[in-house]
Amino acid sequence: MHNENHAFVPADVPEKKRDIFIKNYHAITRNTNHLFLFSCDHKIEHLNNDFYGATINSQALHPEHLFRIASQGTIGAMATHLGLLARYAKQYPNVNYIAKLNGRTHLVSCEQQDPKSLLLWTVDDVISFKEENKLMINGIGITVYLGSEYESEHLFQAAQAITQAHKAGLVTIVWMYPRGKAICQENNPQLIAGAAGIALSLGADFVKIKMPDATNMVSSTQALKIASAAAGNTKIIYSGGEMINAQDLLSQLYENIHHADVAGIAAGRNIFQRSLAESIILTQAISAIIYDNVDLKVAIAHLNQL
Repeated sequence: MHNENHAFVPADVPEKKRDIFIKNYHAITRNTNHLFLFSCDHKIEHLNNDFYGATINSQALHPEHLFRIASQGTIGAMATHLGLLARYAKQYPNVNYIAKLNGRTHLVSCEQQDPKSLLLWTVDDVISFKEENKLMINGIGITVYLGSEYESEHLFQAAQAITQAHKAGLVTIVWMYPRGKAICQENNPQLIAGAAGIALSLGADFVKIKMPDATNMVSSTQALKIASAAAGNTKIIYSGGEMINAQDLLSQLYENIHHADVAGIAAGRNIFQRSLAESIILTQAISAIIYDNVDLKVAIAHLNQL
């Protein structure tokens, strides 16, 4: 699977944009059907909480740290909001980018109001920015909150953005998160599998989901495999979540790649909360698993370079 060059081209990609879509897809998947997404939308989503603290390397406080990692490390693509790209991306033109279209802070809790995340930028904004600055923006990202009372608005804007992006030959990634007062258990395995199926129904190329919880019936990895099946030919990448031990992160990734049929990982805090040197080496180890299909021991050996 790792060596397969085939890129599935959705039917809503016009024939004249087919080659552009394939080029964008291969750029971020490195000629595989797998994806290592360096997820960096936290400035809006989590404010400064993820960039300063006792367990966070001091380099993470500076926004350019994200771009230095993306430029010097080994990733598939860096995903962040279009505004942040406008501030820094021209200084780092060698990076593959995914432009995030919407976002919300965590200041208003779900107990106070269900999450609502409308577009901050449009696909047209992304296309214009890409063309004017000659940057490698390979796709767009958008968040949908299932179960929110604003779910229908989220679904509508995601469907429209995906269709429009495909018409331009851009790859599409949906952050699909069950969240709101109607949701009792955000990581319920059946709910996560359902979320993956909705991303498929919206026409997304990749869907970013949270790791499902283990139950008495299935492990998290088994539940993730069920979600991968529910997603059909939409590829699943799972969220890396809060920073954990690097070796544990690699072990979990290897297990999920080989036993849960996922396409890869969307990791942010696990990377950028470390020093630049540590971050770069960790991206190399992650990419070795995702793109090069190396043995876990070989990937872990990357960590010994420090």
